[in-house]
Amino acid sequence: MTSYAGIDIGSRTIELVVVDGQGELMDFCQADTGFDPITEATRLLGGVAHDQIMATGYGRGLFETAFDDAQTVTEIKAHARGVVSFFPKATTILDIGGQDSKAISLNDRGRVKKFEMNDRCAAGTGKFLEIMAKNLGFSIDEFGLAALAAQNDLSINSMCTVFAESEVTSLIARGADRKDIARGLHLSVVKRAAGMINRVSSLGPIVFSGGVANNPCIKELISQKLGRQVLVPKTPQMMGALGAALILAEKVSEKAFEKG
Repeated sequence: MTSYAGIDIGSRTIELVVVDGQGELMDFCQADTGFDPITEATRLLGGVAHDQIMATGYGRGLFETAFDDAQTVTEIKAHARGVVSFFPKATTILDIGGQDSKAISLNDRGRVKKFEMNDRCAAGTGKFLEIMAKNLGFSIDEFGLAALAAQNDLSINSMCTVFAESEVTSLIARGADRKDIARGLHLSVVKRAAGMINRVSSLGPIVFSGGVANNPCIKELISQKLGRQVLVPKTPQMMGALGAALILAEKVSEKAFEKG
């Protein structure tokens, strides 16, 4: 049976998904990107059977250089295709990963219609949340739960990581509760994400993909701020790799059909 792999090389993690010719999931795995993403990607690929591969994510260019037979696709298209496989009627996607954040609107055929992307700094990304969690003494898994348990909304004025760290230090020195600070930081991320979403789409449910979709506070605050339902796939961090695998499988199928 022919199998197609999609690999999403992100700043923090690498995801690998394998599907068959009908687009059915065969295998998936994940690993930390580390300091040498190509070596880590090679290790992951050695553990799964596949015939062809398509890469996405910030490291897709490196991967294409290292593997002559690899094809690539943008993160925007990959996440859109992955999300549509779970939510066929999706019209709006929010993807927040380790290095960037994206808001995507889709037409009624699941094609990308419009998008906004923040990839110039860590503000509003998983890296921002990771750094702030560490500064407050939380693990990344504890951070969202702590923010949900906060009693007060604190305002964090700066989205620059350096200045936000300084602001957090000042709040701690003034005796502010760690949970309230955590909520303020989450609210600052949501404010930026909500602005991006509103610029591409104003109606209907939002499908939340990327690793930050596992943060329950971000999900709840986005829903509250925009008054829209937020849906999260079972494995939101796999959407890019899944989309790449499905796009590859469909591309090969179309070529075979054209040849008759």
